[in-house]
Amino acid sequence: MNSKAMPAPASSVPFFTQAESFERLWPRLSAYLDEVCESGTYSNGPRTAELEAALRAYTGARHAIAVGNGTDALVLLLRAAGIGYGDEVIVPAFSFFASASSVALVGAVPVFVDVDPLTYNLDPAALEAAVTERTKAVMPVHLFCQPADMTAVLTVAEQHGLLVLEDSAEGIGMRLNGRHTGLIGAGGVLSFFPTKTLGALGDAGMVLTDDDALARAVQRLRDHGRPALAPSAAPQAPTARAEYARQGELAGTNSKMDEIQAAALLTRLTTLDDDIRRRAVLADAYTRRLRGIPGVRRLPTVVERGEPVDPVFYVYLVETDRRDALVSHLAAAGIGTETYYPLPLHLQPCFAHLGHQEGDFPHAEAASHRTVALPLYPELTLTQLGRVCDAVRSFFTGSTS
Repeated sequence: MNSKAMPAPASSVPFFTQAESFERLWPRLSAYLDEVCESGTYSNGPRTAELEAALRAYTGARHAIAVGNGTDALVLLLRAAGIGYGDEVIVPAFSFFASASSVALVGAVPVFVDVDPLTYNLDPAALEAAVTERTKAVMPVHLFCQPADMTAVLTVAEQHGLLVLEDSAEGIGMRLNGRHTGLIGAGGVLSFFPTKTLGALGDAGMVLTDDDALARAVQRLRDHGRPALAPSAAPQAPTARAEYARQGELAGTNSKMDEIQAAALLTRLTTLDDDIRRRAVLADAYTRRLRGIPGVRRLPTVVERGEPVDPVFYVYLVETDRRDALVSHLAAAGIGTETYYPLPLHLQPCFAHLGHQEGDFPHAEAASHRTVALPLYPELTLTQLGRVCDAVRSFFTGSTS
């Protein structure tokens, strides 16, 4: 495998790249990949088990179950929790598509609610108003840089007997009062899509839970309903083969983690805490440089919750009424951006049957029209960050100073 990556033009600032980090970590990753190729086990093998153990240690989870991607993690978590046809699951209207599509894929109904305009996380007051007799669960999403208001969410959930299942796909490293996201409710997920704070070379995900029964169900569901086996213990004994062949208890799917992705994640995990600290430094630099620029409506704000919060800057999101024009201006300057999320979930065509229209969730709709993420990754230099800030300032003021 060639570790060399084609460098970006010197004048450009990509929205995201991990080429330099993998170049630096290549000796360690190469050794892992050699082990994978020599073993002949390419999914759910020793490296996957090692990663699960490492993430249990990092997050404090009793169970960490590796799966094919973050969307599968959500679907499997919902299924394992018993969510199915006719059930309602409350989700924020402003999030990645999978937050709602996973609910629909298990046959349940996503019930949308508005978000807090400051954090973009689910608004607990809106949650309270959306509960019906068919509501079975609520799925808060931990977006961008901080956990949702889980104390308030749990209070509402306890009052109404609801399961709390966390979409913590962006939440690696985020903690609330010492509890890692995904472990504050009944269970949660991690996504390891390449742009995530802990990113693989492709798709990969994980379910986190402290619930033994929930974990057993996820373990079966990810592998066609078969029971979990120790990765080094292929079912060679007749009794083991017979048990492994029993797939009828649960109709599962095939969502085992690729050993190559597990190897990449184990390699990246060695620098995760350093990467999180670097992201915080870069976020602080952005805030100092962008504060006060006319036309920038809002910069990221970590909200005081009355209990310790460990934020993690997955992206650096700004708001402006001229979002699309700013994106074009930055693109012309060779600066990459990403729009989170251009169409709120309640207005997605596949959810038209739910009867929502523009104006139903004004905070979610405003965020979808105004927000844009600027480049943020550990290898971003302060010089590059300065170029981004100068370009933003020049768009709004005509000057870089």
